[in-house]
Amino acid sequence: MAKLIVKKKEPDKRNGYSAIFGTEECTCYDTSEETYIEQEQGENSNDRNDRAIRVAVKWYNEHLAKLQTEEKIKVILLTNDRKNKEKAVEEGIAAYTCEEYIKSLIANPELVDRLACLNDEGNEMESGKIIFSEHLPLSKLQQGIKSGLYLQGTFRANRDNYLEATVWVHGDGDQREVIIQGLRNLNRAVHEDIVAVELLSKDAWAAPSSVVLLDDEGQNEDDAVEKEEEKAKSLKTSVSKNMLRPTGRVVGIIKRNWRPYCGMLSKSQIKESRRHLFTPADRRIPRIRIETRQSSTLEGQRIIVAIDGWPRSSRYPHDMKFREDLRHLCVCSVDPPGCTDIDDALHCRDLENGNLEVGVHIADVSHFIRPGNALDQESAKRGTTVYLCEKRIDMVPELLSSNLCSLRSNVDRLAFSCIWELTHNAEILRTRFTKSVINSKASLTYAEAQMRIDSASMNDDITHSLRGLNKLAKILKKRRIDNGALTLSSPEVRFHMDSETHDPIDLQTKELKETNSMVEEFMLLANISVAQKIYDEFSEHALLRKHPAPPPSNYDILVKAAKSKASSWYSKPKEIRGLILLIGLPHDYLLQGLEIKTDSAKALADSLDSAESLSFPYLNTLLRILATRCMMQAVYFCSGMDNDFHHYGLASPIYTHFTSPIRRYADIIVHRLLAVAIGADSTYPDLTDKHKLAELCNNLNYRHKMAQYAQRASVAFHTQLFFKSKDVVNEEAYILFVRKNAIVVLIPKYGLEGTVFFEEKDKPKPTLLYNDEIPSLTVEGTTFHTFDKVTVNIMLDASNIQHQKIRMALVEPKIPGVTVPSQQSNNREPEKKKQKLGE
Repeated sequence: MAKLIVKKKEPDKRNGYSAIFGTEECTCYDTSEETYIEQEQGENSNDRNDRAIRVAVKWYNEHLAKLQTEEKIKVILLTNDRKNKEKAVEEGIAAYTCEEYIKSLIANPELVDRLACLNDEGNEMESGKIIFSEHLPLSKLQQGIKSGLYLQGTFRANRDNYLEATVWVHGDGDQREVIIQGLRNLNRAVHEDIVAVELLSKDAWAAPSSVVLLDDEGQNEDDAVEKEEEKAKSLKTSVSKNMLRPTGRVVGIIKRNWRPYCGMLSKSQIKESRRHLFTPADRRIPRIRIETRQSSTLEGQRIIVAIDGWPRSSRYPHDMKFREDLRHLCVCSVDPPGCTDIDDALHCRDLENGNLEVGVHIADVSHFIRPGNALDQESAKRGTTVYLCEKRIDMVPELLSSNLCSLRSNVDRLAFSCIWELTHNAEILRTRFTKSVINSKASLTYAEAQMRIDSASMNDDITHSLRGLNKLAKILKKRRIDNGALTLSSPEVRFHMDSETHDPIDLQTKELKETNSMVEEFMLLANISVAQKIYDEFSEHALLRKHPAPPPSNYDILVKAAKSKASSWYSKPKEIRGLILLIGLPHDYLLQGLEIKTDSAKALADSLDSAESLSFPYLNTLLRILATRCMMQAVYFCSGMDNDFHHYGLASPIYTHFTSPIRRYADIIVHRLLAVAIGADSTYPDLTDKHKLAELCNNLNYRHKMAQYAQRASVAFHTQLFFKSKDVVNEEAYILFVRKNAIVVLIPKYGLEGTVFFEEKDKPKPTLLYNDEIPSLTVEGTTFHTFDKVTVNIMLDASNIQHQKIRMALVEPKIPGVTVPSQQSNNREPEKKKQKLGE
């Protein structure tokens, strides 16, 4: 719906001042008594809208005539609808077509060129004229091939004759060749596509042509369809019957072989036109319609262009047909420091109707990685990018991951966009998906984005967008949690490396900011929206992700840990308990909210939210870390092979991965499914084969698990390197698990987990009493419960060069014969590199 707009224009020599009403794609809603009209019986909505605009024009003319002004203001109606213009003139309204009005503006003759440009751009779709027959759906093609009605083969274009091709039919042993002649019979097939052909009757069979025919007649392609057919007839010369070959027509595409093509731009002769033809260096590839404002720069240069679509009404395939130009939007990305493989970017803006528009824009990796090619096969095998400390093993080549696909700032990038219209209370009113072109205005870190949001002095467009996103994200998160979504915790660490040796010189846990949650909320929303869309279109072939509910036994460690903490009240010395009661606190204030309910995700989430301790703020984090250990592994699956879609952790009935195609192959498949669902790409057999999709999911689940193991191993290795440069470090820790002869502790400062053993070789064994019910471990009269605070020393045990490991020992509480003395942390200086001669 376009709004009715009145603009005051500069005077021209014919009309003086004028107010203009445009009626292109305009829907007129008016609640004013003077201009409101009802739709009449038999009148369609378009005619009613035209009449409403004419009524409004008349009202404005009458209203403006009453003004006591020296300048006469005249209201005119611009419309390209012939009937609407005729009725307006009959009713005494000054009405013109756009062309008539533009040509009347003598002071601005350059506008005529722009008008010609617009006419040129609309010409190809002239009155919706259909050039090619519709491709049959894959299911009908497969049935036809099976019954022998159609033949399947590889399309081979003729490099010397653009109106002729052959299809090599796939057979059990022998190869058969079918000739295709004529633009309409070629039916938008491109060299190396796998196609389905229908044989023509024998009296329509033809012989291979010996005519050289090149498609190089300039830009005037729109009047050429009939001429193309005349040329095709000229190919059919009188030949003997024994020279005739089976001849057919393409009825459908089984698998596209579109890829990026190298060639040169054939610039349009129309001034300031944005639409041009690209001529590939390979003459077997048809010319491609592209849109660009950089034609003067690109002319004469070798460029790379990829086909995005070929509509039935277009003479040529298009590079940008299915892309919406969103480069005007204030899009930005928010990522960790040093991120180069930027998958996602966001925007938020106010709409004229008072609502908000939010967009999640994801790198369009599937545009570059086409089904079945070498890149696709290797990416499918790898399954995921592996992130190690200071290193990344990419799923796709770096040229794609850090350059062509990465949504870097201030460069045009192809994207797949999920766009919502939302109320200010984050209620979704409308969702749409589109292939797009974006130009990110900023690549920010989480800290930089947070600084913009918090700064009172910053009010630019990017900051305004971030504040809108952050406000909506808080509402979305609260709503998710209220519905039973879990907020779990897992300590993540960041190493700071020496720039020369690349050894770790500092180790810190990652600090999460509001902006981390902001990005996460919209990625979750996009994944859920896309999951529903692809499932609606492909109920048997959607690639989804589920998180099974844990069996009740998985929660034993969490429930026991909470009980252990509660029971620890009674293990406190009498003096401490008396002091707590003396200052007026309830005797059980240490145990507030420690009853963990696990009947459902909602019950667990509520239990964790209420598990707070005034004297022990870190308790809630520890509980969430333990809850994470209770969870099942989330997995990819094919919708046609499973009935349980629920994602337990997110409390969502359906979910998938769409937002990280640079680093996850599952997202590439989801992009392909979504592209087919919105008509932006064609399908291929493996995409709708649920058994092959299930096999792919199994590999992706395996690769994801192996990547996690590799990442943990990398962290463990670099942790050893970090402590190698130190002697002994004393740090506070919290008990996560109590074992029969040891305690497992977490050191929050480093996000490091380790085991403190109480029985060692060649040392007297202390008296140990283990209670499995609580659980607790008493060592020489001192009792340890889960979540108790202790002090440990940390050192690297290098006694076994082959298997170096981090060793921890108890410092406090002090237990004679068990604890080790506290030692001051002593940083060992790294060995200096030998100075090179000449330095």
